[in-house]
Amino acid sequence: MCIHPNIIRYNDGMAPLPTPSGSSTAETGDDPRHKTPAEWLATPVQYLKGVGPQRGELLAKLDLHYAQDVLFYFPRDYEDLSDLRAIADLEEDKPLAIRGVVEEVDLRETGPGRSILGVLMRQGNDHLRAVWFNMPYLQQQFRAGQQLLLFGKARLRGFRWEMPHPRVQHLDQDEETPQGLLPVYPLTESLNQQQLRRIARHVLETCLDGVDEVFPQAFLAAHNLAPIHEAISAVHFPASRAALDRARIRLVYQELLVLQLALALRRQAIAQHGAAPELPATTKIDVRIRRRFPFELTPGQNQAIAEISADMARPVPMNRLLQGEVGSGKTVVALYATLLAVAHRCQAAIMAPTEVLARQHADVLGKFLEASQVRTVLLSGGQSASQRKAALAAISAGEVDVVIGTQAIVESGAEFAKLGLVVIDEQHKFGVRQRASLKQAGQNPHYLVMTATPIPRTVAMTLFGDLEVSTLRDTPPGRQQVHTYLPSEAERPKWWEFFRKKLREGRQGFVVVPLLEESANWQAANLNETFERLAHGELADFRLGLLHGRLNSTEKEAAMADFRSGRTQVLICTSVVEVGIDIPNATVMTIDGAERFGLAQLHQLRGRISRGSHPGYCCLLAETQSEETQQRLKALVDSTDGFELSEIDFKLRGPGEMVGTRQHGLPPLRIADLQRDAAAVELARQDAQRLVAEDPGLSCPENARLRRMVLAKYGKALELGDVG
Repeated sequence: MCIHPNIIRYNDGMAPLPTPSGSSTAETGDDPRHKTPAEWLATPVQYLKGVGPQRGELLAKLDLHYAQDVLFYFPRDYEDLSDLRAIADLEEDKPLAIRGVVEEVDLRETGPGRSILGVLMRQGNDHLRAVWFNMPYLQQQFRAGQQLLLFGKARLRGFRWEMPHPRVQHLDQDEETPQGLLPVYPLTESLNQQQLRRIARHVLETCLDGVDEVFPQAFLAAHNLAPIHEAISAVHFPASRAALDRARIRLVYQELLVLQLALALRRQAIAQHGAAPELPATTKIDVRIRRRFPFELTPGQNQAIAEISADMARPVPMNRLLQGEVGSGKTVVALYATLLAVAHRCQAAIMAPTEVLARQHADVLGKFLEASQVRTVLLSGGQSASQRKAALAAISAGEVDVVIGTQAIVESGAEFAKLGLVVIDEQHKFGVRQRASLKQAGQNPHYLVMTATPIPRTVAMTLFGDLEVSTLRDTPPGRQQVHTYLPSEAERPKWWEFFRKKLREGRQGFVVVPLLEESANWQAANLNETFERLAHGELADFRLGLLHGRLNSTEKEAAMADFRSGRTQVLICTSVVEVGIDIPNATVMTIDGAERFGLAQLHQLRGRISRGSHPGYCCLLAETQSEETQQRLKALVDSTDGFELSEIDFKLRGPGEMVGTRQHGLPPLRIADLQRDAAAVELARQDAQRLVAEDPGLSCPENARLRRMVLAKYGKALELGDVG
């Protein structure tokens, strides 16, 4: 059974939908009473009761285009109106609901750009004042005589109750007070909760029966899951907390199962349909490669190499993620894999997110391959047309063994003579489609991605669930500890005095300034202002350099060369130095505006000053002194364990900000939360792997609906069109 084209686009993996028979009656003018629930699902929202063209445009801003979209537009919160109180019975700081009549609206200016809006509510002989600070535009929403329902926390101010920033619902004069749990939806301007609730109720009444149940009854019973109709209805308008929890468990599990099935099918497709060169690490090759390393590898490096070598020896493409602690030696492991490919007369491509990091890889590789016959070339956006043309010709002719570069490797359309291995550094900075394009440049190469940002387990099982994972936790001997400080405003002069002391001892340092993408003009001004302030202030006696993403490749290379040679003592820079920069003599770092970075990113920046034999010292300067900021930065002061910090960062900021899920290319989750639903992620992963093992391709009739859902949501992002 096929899905209507309009339905495929919006079926978000929550439930499979039947094919509407014929055209939408709303568009053809047929009597809507004759529409089936399945036909209602494909109805454009503007034709729904109480919507119309104008409100339909507002709903489109929320990505609600069809009736089905409203069904799967889940509330972000709920107002609990089960505890409706009289003003005389209010309790302080407890979420409560009250109903009353507006008696007076008062807006007072309290200073430049500051105001207090007060709405006096009457309930019999008792009064409560709702207040909003610095939101004068809300005044037009209130007038005397209105019936309002307020939801919030009340507090006693003198002899009168006050409720700051309550949620408000306008009621008709004769309208009954709502009861129970009311959904709170994400909104857009000019659309309120009451309107969206009415639309949701209408869609539930007309469309819900058109949603198919994806799971057999036995499966529902075995997993103790609510049927789909019960779950969708209860997640919008739950009769109780228990009903809401049961509904949410069902929908979360289903959404995560669809994702895990997509990842399992992708792994299966790679294994079954991809033919890769067999590149075994024979004893002879292993000895030859290890001779290139003037040090003993750590147990973690040896374990990762064993896992990678086993993968590359197979005739199916390796698909592995290498994650590790700062300074754990991931580059050495990647170099081993690269030389293993070259030993079998295959080419390898190493792609980095920035030109600075690509050149760093080229330098490191050059040192290890000194006096060898391995031929390398750098391919980056900063090269001249003639340089790029010559490099591309050498690559296609097989005259190059290892290509190191940036996104330019993909954008240039490089054609490899025999591509055996692709290494992508900092995987989370590249999208799924980008890495797929690179793979298409060769014939099913082995694929290794690296990240210096340790990934929480639930994130690894989702965003990177199509990859096998190798983890480096230990670091090579001789790495020095980094001491981290979070000084108060009064203590900052003492830090700069220490910073200067280390420079006079012969060390070098970084000053890192946050790069805010929202304002390109502010970026340059901020960096330059910091440079000027330090050059004429705290660091006036030292040689300063400047490095940021707006410099061209020649300027970047010159800045790094000056710093590497010691001609520059301090590098004033942005987060462009976050990964891959290896200057052993740089041991002090000041991070200005530290609260603008995530913990994982701060840990990476801090890792730039633990590369040599001297201990490192990192200072976090925060522009805001809020309790939340101090608590988060204190975690970095107290811990040098990147894996521990990644879990803390995950809890504080969520997966999207941490690892760039927007870049990853997967559709967003609608109701599941990777942090809150960690147990469900694990269960869904186990069930998905079992289902795919029992029914490769999900081709059995009882799994047809699941397969259809997987392809509808993830087929394009994960290239699953040919599965099964």
